Amino acid sequence: MRLSSALALRRPISLADALRPGARPSWRNQLLLFAAAYVVYNVARWVFAGDLSQAREHARSIVELERSVGMAVEGSVQGTLDSGALTWLLSNVYLAAQFVVVPAALIWLYRRSPHVYRGLRNTLLATWLIAVPVFALFPVAPPRLAGMGIVDTVSEQAGVALTGRSTIFYNQLAAVPSLHVGFAVAVGVALALAVRARWAKALALAWGPVVSLSVIATGNHYLFDIAAGLAVTAVGFAAGRLPERLAAPRRPLAPGSAAA
Repeated sequence: MRLSSALALRRPISLADALRPGARPSWRNQLLLFAAAYVVYNVARWVFAGDLSQAREHARSIVELERSVGMAVEGSVQGTLDSGALTWLLSNVYLAAQFVVVPAALIWLYRRSPHVYRGLRNTLLATWLIAVPVFALFPVAPPRLAGMGIVDTVSEQAGVALTGRSTIFYNQLAAVPSLHVGFAVAVGVALALAVRARWAKALALAWGPVVSLSVIATGNHYLFDIAAGLAVTAVGFAAGRLPERLAAPRRPLAPGSAAA
């Protein structure tokens, strides 16, 4: 092996390396990148741990806002969809959205369409990091914890409790914004770009609305959270495009086109 190649292999991994556009990125770099983002998320979560009473106050203010515009639909949606099979399905959709579909989509896109993968990766990471200070400064109890008569259907139907030891892995007072919905929409759009069949595109684009329904029906988010999640994801998409824009070579000016 040449000396230059050996040195290149030993060169420490940097954030710029992991985000640099080009061919398929190193899978090791990608794992380290997501691991670093998760560490940042957890450190911020423990440092700025929200208070449940304050989170419930914020939840009540959101419900009052929704009622003022006639959009407080959380209780009616859960009541309408309160059937055994449908409740079980939506509860498992809620769990699978983050823990199964997001990583599976990233892995599939990494192998199938590196360019689309990079766009989704950057959007998810940027959205995640943008949401962290919102979680810290504005903790919000989800409907199931807000004392408003909403049932925690995930703990009842999906076989995985959202209380107790499971809270080690997530922030239960981070209802606003809904990253469940934001990530689902981003994943759906990315998959729709990567597939060719019209039915597959339609199925991918339907994922965001299905997850939106599940987060309301399971008592985990307000309608306000969905709007906030979409807004933060839009900002994350714009921020995620910056690395490629900054790395793109500038076109030279044509002769005589320079400003006087």
